[in-house]
Amino acid sequence: MSTESLNRECILIVDDEPANLKLLDKMLRSQGYQSLVLADDPRLVVDLYRITQPALILLDINMPHLDGYQVMEQLKALNDPLLPPIVILTAQHGKEHLLQALAAGARDFIGKPFDRNELLMRVRNLLDAQMAHRLMYDQKTVLEDMVQARTEELRRTRLQIVQRLGMAAEYRDEETGNHILRMSHSCALLAGAVGWSEADCDLILNASPMHDIGKIGIPDAIMLKPGKFEPHEWEIMKTHAAIGEKLLGGDDSDLMRMAREIALTHHEKWDGSGYPNGMAGTAIPQAGRIAALADVFDALTSMRPYKQAWTVEAAVELIKDNNGKHFDPDLVEVFLQELPGIVAIRERFAEPGSPM
Repeated sequence: MSTESLNRECILIVDDEPANLKLLDKMLRSQGYQSLVLADDPRLVVDLYRITQPALILLDINMPHLDGYQVMEQLKALNDPLLPPIVILTAQHGKEHLLQALAAGARDFIGKPFDRNELLMRVRNLLDAQMAHRLMYDQKTVLEDMVQARTEELRRTRLQIVQRLGMAAEYRDEETGNHILRMSHSCALLAGAVGWSEADCDLILNASPMHDIGKIGIPDAIMLKPGKFEPHEWEIMKTHAAIGEKLLGGDDSDLMRMAREIALTHHEKWDGSGYPNGMAGTAIPQAGRIAALADVFDALTSMRPYKQAWTVEAAVELIKDNNGKHFDPDLVEVFLQELPGIVAIRERFAEPGSPM
């Protein structure tokens, strides 16, 4: 750090004796220090600190109203990560007083009467150290901002990738890509409504688009069949849940664990009549139960080559009829409470040209 740069740094000097303030001001200005703030009342220190943001504080110990120890307590209470070094000005040289000052946060001492050379050397060294600390802090802040921006960019990229993976499976089923947008956002809405954290809601938003990824492994003759499945075809079709779990295996990240869980369990039913494992009740992971409800509602209210779109009212009635059968009763209650938000998601990600 150049001498010119250091000389521009603010130094706050606190001493109730005007003669001491005048002497310190003269000594420091003689060495080119330009920004000196003098205070003879310790009650003003916190306000002066906020205004001037000094790089160094020279602080007397024995003062009326507030002593130096109390002033240091007030400064520490500000929780400023860049709190500058504090140099104690004292005529007391006993070990007990010095240790008390160090424990209170002082960095160094200058004895009274002041030795000019000692004073200037200590001031210079501590300003150098504070400038280095500030530089490191600024670099750390910049790096943290860069990491945060990069993390957000990666999060958006990851979401786009998993959405496109989900779309690939949906297109094989002659469904539209917007189905997984509506379904995943509805999952996140329901998860938040039942008390999931913001981070976990973001997780299900990212994981649920891959719920039907296993359809990639179903033969075209079955996937693209326009009519009703034969019993043996339906059994093959149902294997897409287990295929999805297998496709999403081999990664232990939170995202992929939840994606596997949803892929495997979103066709399970509350009463145990679902597939592939006939799980029932709370044995079905909550993420799977949420995905099941969001998936069925959007499938019912969406047009397909083999059916017209149901009205929201008709879809809601079916969900009510299957309360405690297909769907978790507690989730159905939450779904009904959050229906306006789910309908808004449906409208936000509507198919081009489709009536809402």
